[in-house]
Amino acid sequence: MKIGINGTGLVQTASIDAIEKHAQQAATDGFSSYWLAEHPTGGLDAMTVLTVVGRSVKDIELGTAIIPTFPRHPMVLAGQTHTLLNAIGNRFTLGIGLSHQTMMAQLGIPFERPMRHLKEYLSILIPLLNEGKVQFTGELLSCDAQTFFKPEKNTPVVVAALGPQALKIAGTLADGTTLAWVGPRTVREHIKPRLSEAADAAERPQPRIIATLPVCVTEDEDRIRGLISKNLKMYSQLPSYKAMFEREGVTEAGELALVGSAAKVQDLLASVAESGVTDFAASEFTTNAEEQANTRELLKKNLS
Repeated sequence: MKIGINGTGLVQTASIDAIEKHAQQAATDGFSSYWLAEHPTGGLDAMTVLTVVGRSVKDIELGTAIIPTFPRHPMVLAGQTHTLLNAIGNRFTLGIGLSHQTMMAQLGIPFERPMRHLKEYLSILIPLLNEGKVQFTGELLSCDAQTFFKPEKNTPVVVAALGPQALKIAGTLADGTTLAWVGPRTVREHIKPRLSEAADAAERPQPRIIATLPVCVTEDEDRIRGLISKNLKMYSQLPSYKAMFEREGVTEAGELALVGSAAKVQDLLASVAESGVTDFAASEFTTNAEEQANTRELLKKNLS
């Protein structure tokens, strides 16, 4: 299992400089990848940020986890991706997802027929990325276009997928899935089997499973888990995540986190690897310099 860093905790700072420094440290420390999410109503454009970051931070995979699909036509997202690749080279993985009905409601965007939307979105996006052109007419989305870019290689696309239908679409059309708030039991018993079955049926390579969870090496485990549950309570209330919590046998976000002594966090990290996760994008949730240093040191010891 490869180890990367998820920098989404910095998104609310709205500071490209802060994210650039964080990504540079991840690259310097030898992590394989750096991931950034885009909050639908937050206003910080992840693609633009990673374009800037990628111009100065070298030798590390950059990726989005995730870009919501409903606000962007796939042609627009393909154009942004090609522009980013032109700026930083072919070391970018595009993570996309439906986001959530409540978040789309804030934008006045209907969350209608999400599985049909996702399937048609990928049917347009992937040819535009990998071939530079597409002719597709769907029930919800259509596109007849050719980009100015001539792709030299395929751009990996991973999809946030939790339910059976979304996992089937991701396994059939994309290169894998990107997960948040999904524990190892759920990956092992639900995510990996369904995703792999769909990829096998489509005669595609074994898919990537990229997972993000909070990590903290600390002597005050209960306090950190409590803070995570309090600060990130919304995730336990969103229907798609709530279903994953139930599969894992937990009720709060803090219960899913990799938190505790160095030995305990090491064991929890091993359980994530054993579940079938191919890439772990650690979200370091620390409250002081000692926790930060100890957490980063443990993650570095697990680099392969």
